[in-house]
Amino acid sequence: MSTEPDAKPLADAPETEEPSAPPTPYEMDRYECRPCGYVYEPVRGDGKADIPPGVPFEELPITWRCPVCGSRAKLFTSIGPAGKPSGFSENLGYGLGVNTLTPGQKNLLIFGALGVAFLFFMSLYGLR
Repeated sequence: MSTEPDAKPLADAPETEEPSAPPTPYEMDRYECRPCGYVYEPVRGDGKADIPPGVPFEELPITWRCPVCGSRAKLFTSIGPAGKPSGFSENLGYGLGVNTLTPGQKNLLIFGALGVAFLFFMSLYGLR
């Protein structure tokens, strides 16, 4: 005799999987041409080959080539989405929180701190 109500096994529970929304162009990986350094950005597309904005690199036509040097798509390497924090995603939680900053934010933090330190030390000359 149990005081708990009859519980249905979890296996009978309907699994509701939310369909994953397609990534926005800002979440799509950018690809860089190894020979010339051209970066294909899905946000911009490719005006030369009439590729509209929002087309991921994987869905480009087979005949598409680099608009700068003419290299095939297999010579491109993924450089990740624009504005993504650098490093492995599992390491972003370590440290003082600066691991989650984008490269531009890290530059602002570093050079801003150097500028403040410079002004502080220059102000020490006025303490006579």
